[in-house]
Amino acid sequence: MREKIFVYARKKYGAKPEYLWKRDSSSAVLRNARNRKWYAVIMRVPRTRLGLDGDGAADVMNVKADPDLIAQMVQAHGFLPGYHMNKKYWISLLLDESVKMETALDFLDRSYELVDLSK
Repeated sequence: MREKIFVYARKKYGAKPEYLWKRDSSSAVLRNARNRKWYAVIMRVPRTRLGLDGDGAADVMNVKADPDLIAQMVQAHGFLPGYHMNKKYWISLLLDESVKMETALDFLDRSYELVDLSK
């Protein structure tokens, strides 16, 4: 799912994933080209750190969202408070088919718009 998101972001926004952390080569950020702000972070996180059952890691996408929407969505399966981000403004989506691709891309677009409007 993460590769499909990268392809979509490249086609729609001209964004290429940036791998910023030497110790974590699987995590990437997507930036708004105009203001250089992050609108998504895609990473692989140990399931236990996310409060999920099971061993291993899960792919998640952190995106900015309206705080009221976040409060509603974290109640739904596949949505978590923003991992390693300000939980008031960021939400994590599981990229394990818990969230449909169309929904994930909709959240990505909303995040881009929120970041694009910010100064």
